[in-house]
Amino acid sequence: MSSTVFEESSVFFQLSKCSHQSVVFCSDEDTGLKAIIAIHDTTLGPAFGGTRMWAYRSETEALKDVLRLSRTMTYKAAISGLNLGGGQAVIIGDNRAGKSEALMRRYGRFIKNLNGSFITAEDLGTDTKDMEYIRVETSYVAGLPESLGGSGDPTPVAAKGVLLGIKACVKEVFGTDSLAGRSVAVQGIGHVGENLVRLLRDENVQVFVSDINEDRLRQVAKKYGATPVSNNNILDLEFDVFAPCALGGIINTDTIQKMKCAIIAGSANNQLADEDLHGQMLLEKGILYAPDYLINAGGMINCYSELQSAYSRKRTMQLAENIYAATRSVLKKSREENISTSRAAAIIAEKRIADIKKIKGSY
Repeated sequence: MSSTVFEESSVFFQLSKCSHQSVVFCSDEDTGLKAIIAIHDTTLGPAFGGTRMWAYRSETEALKDVLRLSRTMTYKAAISGLNLGGGQAVIIGDNRAGKSEALMRRYGRFIKNLNGSFITAEDLGTDTKDMEYIRVETSYVAGLPESLGGSGDPTPVAAKGVLLGIKACVKEVFGTDSLAGRSVAVQGIGHVGENLVRLLRDENVQVFVSDINEDRLRQVAKKYGATPVSNNNILDLEFDVFAPCALGGIINTDTIQKMKCAIIAGSANNQLADEDLHGQMLLEKGILYAPDYLINAGGMINCYSELQSAYSRKRTMQLAENIYAATRSVLKKSREENISTSRAAAIIAEKRIADIKKIKGSY
């Protein structure tokens, strides 16, 4: 029997490349809903991932994004020691003008039909109010408002995790995890980015901020005493840490050549345009990279705590504190084996998944 060869732009090529368990395409003419739910791996538990709403240039671009993000969530849960699998959803549309209660509730019905194999939470372009609408139709949602018994906004916990990752990297490079007097550039000052700026300033860090929204850039810079920098010029400056907190793919062949920092550690998902190629390039250039899914796991940890029988903010922060030790372990493996930090993190995550798969196979 001859094997079928798919074009690289095809749906089936992308699915085979990422080894996903299933992908669900959701469409509803009445509400205008167009969404994709990707379930990557459920070895460790039900697939968990945010719902991102974005005006993608094409459906192919949306599919590529959801497949890569869902795989990242698998690795994030595994390396964080959580009993969750990896998934993600994207809604194709303008998150400012295209959202409605009806659209979100219709989307919630699609999640309900997956019978618990996918649990969602907020992401880029969605918020706790959207999760509240989804909750009307299904219980498989986290990141709910505190008024509904949820954990509320997860971004402070996410920012705390990134701060701990930065400290672990600073310890590796400079011998101490004290941030006082260090310089950090935060690119993207959304909810997580702004919380990170606040935490860094509390540590007496010199903070540079950049964002495509110039009004917000000026507002946040003034509020926290940070230095605003044009988004186009942020990589021209020299600083200790570059913290990408916007969209992915910022670390690529061109930007690596420009970078003058010692450390890259931020909250954005999928920062490396190509994990193997650009992870190795950073290693060879001597820039220490904190794998994004390792240090930005605070939001996932917060939602994981909410899914337990009784949510505890104290317990959530204790789990988030583990990000420091986990980051140190990845950096140690990278140093001792002379491999990129992205490869070291992947090996650790994949080993946990493989170990649990063996246990489940013995039932």
